[in-house]
Amino acid sequence: MVKIRKAFSDEVEMIRQQRIEAYEEHAQSIPEGHWEALKKSIASNADEQKDVELLVAELDGAVVGSVALFPAKSDAYKGLVDMLDYPEIRMLAVTPQSRGRGVAEALIKECIRRTKVTGSEYIGLHTADFMKSAMRLYERMGFVRMPQFDFQPADDGIIVKAYQLSIE
Repeated sequence: MVKIRKAFSDEVEMIRQQRIEAYEEHAQSIPEGHWEALKKSIASNADEQKDVELLVAELDGAVVGSVALFPAKSDAYKGLVDMLDYPEIRMLAVTPQSRGRGVAEALIKECIRRTKVTGSEYIGLHTADFMKSAMRLYERMGFVRMPQFDFQPADDGIIVKAYQLSIE
């Protein structure tokens, strides 16, 4: 069973390294400059901004995934997109050997649960077409496209697509 909890401070560097390893599969399918920018972003200390919740997923006592839940009106993307009126899921990562076991879905559901507690009507996230399995998961969970919040972080044609989920 997947256990979700807040990350401990001594796990942060390991989590950032785990993110890089989880996203590395995309390195060959996107331009090198985009991969370098993505790698820099997911390894950055953006998850240390005020009120960001860094969550981890454990399976059999080992950390196998993580996600950062940014509060509403935070600069989750360093000025690349307007500050949104709802929390934002960022840097969702699951170790390759732990995929297909419900880890990503458990992390997302915990972000949704925490967002409900704040009274927010929505939760959002951004992803790109090269993250095909992530996009399928988000759409299966009910997230809908919000193209007005898309952005292009590098001048390489890759659009980072916005999604939003209405919280009931």
